[in-house]
Amino acid sequence: MDLQDKNVVVTGAGRGIGEALAREFHARGARVAVADLRGADAVAASLDGAIAFEADVSTEAGNKALVEGAIEAMGHIDLFFANAGVGNGSDVLATPEDDWELAMNVNVHAHRWAARYLLPDWLERGEGYFCSTASAAGLLAQIGSGPYTLSKRAAVAFAEYMSITYGDRGIKVTCLCPQGVNTAMLHAGDDAVSGGNVVKAAGDVLEPADVAVQVADTIEQETFFVLPHPEVAGYMQMKAASPDRWLGGMRKLQRTVMGG
Repeated sequence: MDLQDKNVVVTGAGRGIGEALAREFHARGARVAVADLRGADAVAASLDGAIAFEADVSTEAGNKALVEGAIEAMGHIDLFFANAGVGNGSDVLATPEDDWELAMNVNVHAHRWAARYLLPDWLERGEGYFCSTASAAGLLAQIGSGPYTLSKRAAVAFAEYMSITYGDRGIKVTCLCPQGVNTAMLHAGDDAVSGGNVVKAAGDVLEPADVAVQVADTIEQETFFVLPHPEVAGYMQMKAASPDRWLGGMRKLQRTVMGG
């Protein structure tokens, strides 16, 4: 896809990776709709021609309103980037049901709710691009967080489903799966033992703008995975070749970083 003059919607774009994506797409000539619960107005105001939506993607109604509003404002959507995410939750024994529900709604159900309202127009036009932010945790696992592991694994699976089911009907799919990126979510638990600390111990922490460049390049190449941390591909191969060895290594990392 050539992003020049394409209509692009990015959720969770008020800060972090989403903001960087919106800025990179705009720099490559796209018309951008910036969507978030907060911060969207400021980002959109800094991008010539961009529009802002206050969007709660944790509900089906919020996704419906966003897709329909963007289509009304822009005429159609060429690329939708389901980037919004939450990193709440911890151990299965300690995480309340509300945290599980929020993680699943934002990290997974938002993707399928958006797709429900995007697909009719895309299939009629014979083209459309669905992108999502999952995580390396969706390919591997997130030490310290059951909700994050489960929801991000499901996000990867949904992206694969979309590509398999609709790829022959003109729908392209790309899935972003980074490890550590310098965002508020990563640093939320800096004052305690947290999943963010585990991620930082596992490899380099990248800047959102650098990740956004890799995402845009991948979209232009129309390939599925964006793995900003190349070592993740090696971890995936080890996991497939020797699951018990990989699990043992993950337990060792857990002991090293989190203790016990």
